[in-house]
Amino acid sequence: MGRVRIGVISSGRGSNFQSIAEAIGRGEIEADIAILVCNVPGAGAIERAKNLNVPYVVLDHTSFGKDREAFERALALELTKRDVGLVVLAGFMRLLSPYFLRQFPHQILNIHPSLLPAFPGAHGIRDALDHGAKVTGLTIHLVDESLDGGPIVLQKAVPVAEGDSEERLAARVLEWEHVLYPLAVKLFVEGRLKVEGRRVRIDWSGLERPPTP
Repeated sequence: MGRVRIGVISSGRGSNFQSIAEAIGRGEIEADIAILVCNVPGAGAIERAKNLNVPYVVLDHTSFGKDREAFERALALELTKRDVGLVVLAGFMRLLSPYFLRQFPHQILNIHPSLLPAFPGAHGIRDALDHGAKVTGLTIHLVDESLDGGPIVLQKAVPVAEGDSEERLAARVLEWEHVLYPLAVKLFVEGRLKVEGRRVRIDWSGLERPPTP
């Protein structure tokens, strides 16, 4: 079996994209990033791709107007023509339609800054603070048609400190994202994930388990 080819989709800074690329570079993940697709011209992920010598494409969703399916067809084409076997969402700030999900069944990973199912949506950190939560964290999950509701792969709890700002809490969560997202990619490409309904069974044989939750 050849190395899995990864397509990363990002709308922003791309720090999780970089953490995965660096783990591949260190030999921790037997895979290759075939392409970074960024839907926001000028986003930080593009500069990271240049620095990491990762091929990239800028696919500006606004150029498609309100035709979301046309954008997603173009997105899927960029991935399929490069034989992508795993799609990694790294700060991709758009919902994916059933059309796109059908192209990559159980092959799309996403990371979200909360302990799902709590605080889904675009402002997981802010919502946890506004709610007065004492603990939040992050969730890595497979993507389905629900909003941040697909089968959960990994989670990590992060305590909320007294007086935390959104920026301070987000920074602590991000530190763990950079540790666990590469691990989730490794588990996927090594065939260690088995989806059973809503549960994801993980084969940890020969691996050190991370300190979760």
